[in-house]
Amino acid sequence: MTDFRNHPLYKVHTIDTAMNSLWDFYKKNFLVLFIMSAVFAIVMQYLSLSVDMKDIQSNPDPLIMLEKMKAFLVPMLIISLINLLLTTIIQHYILFSPVDSSNSVLTSVLKSLRYFIPYLIILIMLSFAGAFAIVIGLLALIVGAVFAALYILTLYLFILPVMMAESPDIGRTVSRVFKLAHRDFWANFGWVAAIIVILLVISLILSGIILLPFAGSFFKTLFNPEAASAAIEMTKNPLFIILSALANAVTIPVMPIFATILYFNGKAKEDKKETEYMHSNEEPRVRVEDLYAKPYSDDHPENPEKK
Repeated sequence: MTDFRNHPLYKVHTIDTAMNSLWDFYKKNFLVLFIMSAVFAIVMQYLSLSVDMKDIQSNPDPLIMLEKMKAFLVPMLIISLINLLLTTIIQHYILFSPVDSSNSVLTSVLKSLRYFIPYLIILIMLSFAGAFAIVIGLLALIVGAVFAALYILTLYLFILPVMMAESPDIGRTVSRVFKLAHRDFWANFGWVAAIIVILLVISLILSGIILLPFAGSFFKTLFNPEAASAAIEMTKNPLFIILSALANAVTIPVMPIFATILYFNGKAKEDKKETEYMHSNEEPRVRVEDLYAKPYSDDHPENPEKK
């Protein structure tokens, strides 16, 4: 098993050190992570063109819309699988590259495939549990649903780091995910909420930037709902596809890096407690001088030399 204690993200974090570590790691590895993300993002953008939203919206009948959406099920599934594969590859690269000089992008692509199927199985299990949790959360109105969604996301972020760093065994992974996620649960939960807000703000800013060349279509759609089809046509523009993919590539690596920080934070705390426990139970070591009688002081009444 790889020793991750020399990994730059392995430490007991606070929210400040977590964000600083995320930024430092992101800057240092930006080029590689951006290129990987951009390639996959462009592929996903072009695949999304097969889902014709204009055709769906042109039918007011819900049943007809549902039938048309069924035809797009396969393309949407392929897009989702590509996205999950990208996440798996990036997560492997983030975990192993800093501690293994022989690890490369190609190595991560090949080795990450080992974890892809178990990852999908756990995600399917988590999706059912998540759907149930969100439905229960809706009973507490919007706040409950948001809490349930963030809770599921917190669990989700631990899956790949635990699986890759410890064991691809599904049962062990699920057990460890719950254990680490619930260790300092409120801190983990708060950090996840914070990173989601940050990503939403960044995504909003990037979306505004890539829409600048299409400002006419964007504002026309914004103030004239009847021109919604113009916005859909805009998404088919090759320039928009490339710009949108590049914008997505900027934010895609953030969550895998943050997931690694969450995992290493929990693991470092766990290792620290184990070390402290071992030291507290160690028997006092016998020194060489303890095997011999200590010499008497000059004024001691039983000092033989004094007699």
